[in-house]
Amino acid sequence: MKDGEQGAAPLTHLDESGHARMVDVSGKAVTVREALARSRVEMAPSTLARIQQGGIGKGDVLAVARVAGIMAAKRTGELIPLCHPLPLSSVTVEFHPDPDSGVLRIDARCRTEARTGVEMEAMTAASVAALTVYDMCKAVEKGITIGSVQLIEKHGGKSGSWYRFPDPDPDPASGAAP
Repeated sequence: MKDGEQGAAPLTHLDESGHARMVDVSGKAVTVREALARSRVEMAPSTLARIQQGGIGKGDVLAVARVAGIMAAKRTGELIPLCHPLPLSSVTVEFHPDPDSGVLRIDARCRTEARTGVEMEAMTAASVAALTVYDMCKAVEKGITIGSVQLIEKHGGKSGSWYRFPDPDPDPASGAAP
């Protein structure tokens, strides 16, 4: 299924009276589910160069942001009020710097075997990794911008696979057209 092809599904987090509720997923099948989310951190190219060279006083920015993203994915059920806690089998956080533009793309991928998807875990990981980059670099540059946190793809469950097309921010090293 492509972006924009979802139907007008009812709001499942509301009961008949309009009150918030956690969705009952007990009748759903346990399947392998995976999601990829992405965030962007925009900064001056010189700040990104300092990150890559290990020149930020607080330490290894990317290593700390990676661990923060992984930890955040594991705690998503505690952070998002109606989100189910999930047994994650894998969380990866990868960084794709574009030295010319000063953009750091962050890709977070989560995987589980569960009754519900891991989109929120992936988006939480990408968001918290971006926030960690900002926190560690704010003394160097106040104008860092975090933006464009979004789901890129998801797999598993009854709805199958979904992809955001075209890719809003392809890896510059891949040679793919934007």
